[in-house]
Amino acid sequence: MGPGGSGPPSPRRGLRAARRCLRAARRSAFQNKIVDRCERLQLQSAAIARHVDEVLPAKDQGVLNAANAARELVIQRLIFVGNACENEEQRLLEKVHAEEERAHQSILTQRVHWTEALQKLAALRTYLVDMITNLDDQGLVRAEQDIFERTEVAEGILEPQESLKLNFNQTCVQSPLLHRLWASAVLCCIAGSQEIHFNEKTVSPHLSLSEDRKTLTFSPKKAKVDLDCPERFDHWPNALATAAFHSGVCAWKISVEKSCAYKLGVCYSSLPRKGSGNEARLGFNAASWVFSRYDKEFRFLHAGHPRAVELIKSPAEIGVLVDFAGGEVLFYDPDSCAILFSHRETFTEPLYPVFAVAHQSISLVQ
Repeated sequence: MGPGGSGPPSPRRGLRAARRCLRAARRSAFQNKIVDRCERLQLQSAAIARHVDEVLPAKDQGVLNAANAARELVIQRLIFVGNACENEEQRLLEKVHAEEERAHQSILTQRVHWTEALQKLAALRTYLVDMITNLDDQGLVRAEQDIFERTEVAEGILEPQESLKLNFNQTCVQSPLLHRLWASAVLCCIAGSQEIHFNEKTVSPHLSLSEDRKTLTFSPKKAKVDLDCPERFDHWPNALATAAFHSGVCAWKISVEKSCAYKLGVCYSSLPRKGSGNEARLGFNAASWVFSRYDKEFRFLHAGHPRAVELIKSPAEIGVLVDFAGGEVLFYDPDSCAILFSHRETFTEPLYPVFAVAHQSISLVQ
């Protein structure tokens, strides 16, 4: 036993002390973690409170301001477009009125002129009948010079000829602004609302049709199909849509970005389907009107008379518009809002959307 009656600490007491120290250390570490967590919660709560009290109200005000600015932009632009349309309307209506007055005045002038001519001819005829009836042979001989002079005046009165001056000139309503706005509105409002599909029965053996009947893909090798089908094109890589249009305004869009050889447009159902001649070749007969691309060359084709179309870049999509009442087929680039080509025609039969592709594929866009 040591001094003071105390002996060396027992191993058990030392173990208990070590355990107490370990528990104290753990408790202290855990308390520190809780304190850290409380501090993070406080910071998180402060951030959330600041987001609720400051950021969200600012965002709400920002949305309100942005919405008001967007409304103002829409209103201002529509006002501008409306004013432009009103001015264009007034200008065109004035031109229509002026052209109507001009044609009407020309007709009145012609009426006066030909009424006077009729009177002169009637008076001359009465004179000649009187000469023949009342003069004997010697009297007629003596009056020969007078008769000759009077009939010479009649010979100067020519028969009426057709004159464009007597017709209403439709070009008085030509307006690039109205034309472009109309085409844009038609494509936005009509294209996509009219369900158009390729007619499988008409598809050339050089073309394959997708399951949804929206895509035509070209193949140099002919597929095994029923070539005896009277509706099918057996040589040229053509296809028709399922339905024809015969009134109103019709429009559809085609994606052409994958192809550098295609034709798009309209045709009569009387377009021949068989053979390699121009009768069944789109744009080379009187029954089809198409916009054509071959490599970098763009053309409008009808009745074998190509008209070059100069384009800066190749369109990714092309809209086709048909106005039966206005007698017009129009090709439009929706991306640039540019009219690629416009052709006027008096259509006498229902029109089918018609297509041809000789490279890659084209697709109808809804």
